[in-house]
Amino acid sequence: MRHRVVLRPGPTRARTVAGLDVAYADGSDRVAAAVVVLDAGNLLPVQQATATGVATFPYVPGLFAFRELPTLLDALGRLTVTPDVLVCDGQGLAHPERFGLACHVGLETGLPTIGVAKTLFIGEYEEPGPDRGDWSPLTDGGEVIGRVLRTRAGVKPVFVSVGHLFDLDSATELTLALTPKYRLPETTRAADQLSRLALRAG
Repeated sequence: MRHRVVLRPGPTRARTVAGLDVAYADGSDRVAAAVVVLDAGNLLPVQQATATGVATFPYVPGLFAFRELPTLLDALGRLTVTPDVLVCDGQGLAHPERFGLACHVGLETGLPTIGVAKTLFIGEYEEPGPDRGDWSPLTDGGEVIGRVLRTRAGVKPVFVSVGHLFDLDSATELTLALTPKYRLPETTRAADQLSRLALRAG
């Protein structure tokens, strides 16, 4: 499916941005997916949805999308608003197959999607500068697959990559807009909290 990924500038007037995340139960395959839609201007919640299920695909590094996608799509289907942009807690093109979770979600939904990951999965980079907004290219085999972006001064960077219907410049700009106070995007923080609550409640 990776040949279907489209690289182009992201939406310039996005009104809503949604964060997606999945929580796993300890010792079982039970999962809870959460989607939180925020107003792109003030980052206040617009709508949220959750879904719980059982991951039927085995745990295979690099193939998390196959474990997480069914429940994520279930949660997305429960929204009554369509987000302008999706932000995944994971990789997009920064993946051995150039097809991480953000790419998969983008193709399945047809929505502009990026991945913002907390940790390095693949690639090499030089440490970006110490200030907010500093970044360095993330490369693999000489190919640029993402950016290592400093969202807070003196704090560990995040790993930004394109999912679908985006480019790296737009993805970097959006990530900075979503991180006014903390290292991780507000979308990711909200979805992470909601998925954990849904897991405990389910």
